[in-house]
Amino acid sequence: MDRETRERRRTPGAQERKRAILDAAERLLAERPLQRVPVAELARGAGLSRPTFYFYFSSKEEVLLALADRVVGEMRRRTDPALARLAEDPERGWEEVIRGVFETWREHRTLMNAACEALSTSPEVRRVWERTLEGFVDLTTRAIEDERERGAASGGAGVPARDLATALNWANERMLYATFSGTSPAVPEDRLVGVLVEMWLAAIYGRR
Repeated sequence: MDRETRERRRTPGAQERKRAILDAAERLLAERPLQRVPVAELARGAGLSRPTFYFYFSSKEEVLLALADRVVGEMRRRTDPALARLAEDPERGWEEVIRGVFETWREHRTLMNAACEALSTSPEVRRVWERTLEGFVDLTTRAIEDERERGAASGGAGVPARDLATALNWANERMLYATFSGTSPAVPEDRLVGVLVEMWLAAIYGRR
């Protein structure tokens, strides 16, 4: 093995460096808002120089967006299998979906709360957040329509499935943010999944 090959293997690749920046950003977010973290400190946390940081990200806002995308991917890996099995046991299926969202938010609460708080100040964060929520609304709409077609869901009579899905997903987002940001009033963390599941089942299936 020649020297050039050995050096190349020891040098972190682009994906590893980007991952290091994202990991450092999430660690620092646990201490203070991202706007109070200098780029130089963020780069040091990833073991990189400030100029190298700008090779991978144009701004701290772009880092926040990349972090949000990463977490949403994790959330989808937890929720999609449960949605696919919904017809087998709707109550258990929706509970698994909501618990998957809850657990992902809890594990990344600092990041998710920061994204929520940036909605009013960053058009780009707002655009990505709305696109993400739109994806969950699409999935929920199809699930509600499937449940209605097989005669299992009688809740929300006269309410279009998409409108119901939109309301339920926004309710999740607001309630998760309230619980994990310390906003008052809020549902306690240990009761939130149960409350959300009951709300979704009542809205979709008409259960009382």
